[in-house]
Amino acid sequence: MLAVHFGAGNIGRGFIGSLLSQSGYQVYFVDINSELIDALNEKKAYRVVLADESKEELYIEGVQGINSQTDPEKVVEMIAKADLVTTAVGPNILKFIADLIADGLRKHANETEKPLNVIACENAIGGSTMLKNSVYEKLSDEEKSAFDKQFGFPDSAVDRIVPNQKNEDKLMVSVEPFYEWVVDQSKIIGEKPPVEGVTYVDDLTPYIERKLFTVNTGHAVTAYLGYQFGVKTIKEAMDTAEIRESVEKALHETGSLLVEKYDFKLEDHTAYIHKILKRFENPYISDEVTRVGRAPIRKLGENDRLVGPAVQIVEMLKEEPTYLASAIAAALLYNFEGDPEAVQVQETIASEGVLGALQKYSSLTEDRPLTALIIKQYEEIKSNVQA
Repeated sequence: MLAVHFGAGNIGRGFIGSLLSQSGYQVYFVDINSELIDALNEKKAYRVVLADESKEELYIEGVQGINSQTDPEKVVEMIAKADLVTTAVGPNILKFIADLIADGLRKHANETEKPLNVIACENAIGGSTMLKNSVYEKLSDEEKSAFDKQFGFPDSAVDRIVPNQKNEDKLMVSVEPFYEWVVDQSKIIGEKPPVEGVTYVDDLTPYIERKLFTVNTGHAVTAYLGYQFGVKTIKEAMDTAEIRESVEKALHETGSLLVEKYDFKLEDHTAYIHKILKRFENPYISDEVTRVGRAPIRKLGENDRLVGPAVQIVEMLKEEPTYLASAIAAALLYNFEGDPEAVQVQETIASEGVLGALQKYSSLTEDRPLTALIIKQYEEIKSNVQA
């Protein structure tokens, strides 16, 4: 079996490519980083080290690299032969690889009737659908109709912490032991790709929101509160009793929403929350709060990890999400000068006030109960910081 994977970075090698290789696929990594591609072609293998006390090493073999900038024809050729195509390039990069994927699928369709699935493994809702839309912009109506019969773009939800790292061995990557890769089987064409570790489901939405409103929410709450407390890393933040309590209570707020919406069993979801908190406390992963908190404008979006669940809690449960409101306030106070979005938020607050920033970035108007709650929390945190 042959898999073409776009993105030879730490997540690509340490998560998706690793599982593909362990499942028996010969993996071709596609990237523009010539140093990584050259190293992959020289060694045809790399090490994945688990970030826990075991330090277990996995030896990933049967891998090669293709530089999409200098050798796009080979990318097209490999897609034509592929049994599976995956990506881990970042949601904003998907549109830039759409041309190559479209050309590869055309060649695949011309050479075989074999079905092929393309799975975007991105930290975004509907990543494969986003990629499909970009690919289909390159097609004629006739091609679209033919592609619909032969090629699937099943959405997926992925979860694994791959910390920032610098290793002497450029290909070696350290990853946390926990991972989750869930794929919407209703959009698969042909047989389900035999990848060990993948969970196939009929409805991806509950799993996407569970991850977004637990892992991503929890990470953001930890980062923004940690920044206000002056700590440097997520681990240090979780070692601070007041922050840890706030994170856990924020996740119980989102948990109440998820249990109500998707009929998750309360005891199962509570166990999931505790598992996530343990991940944040992992001493072998040192993630800076400024890295996790980066891009606050996106994280303050009306459907994203903080405001999204807070709005639904008010509307569906008729409850006050106090701890989420506090985290949103901390995000508004996030004034890290090394983050352009943080600088922009501070400029907006200076010129339009907190209310103006909430309206601009979170679509929260003055008449919403959540708005008043956030502003109250903002003033409390600000006065505590100044004190």
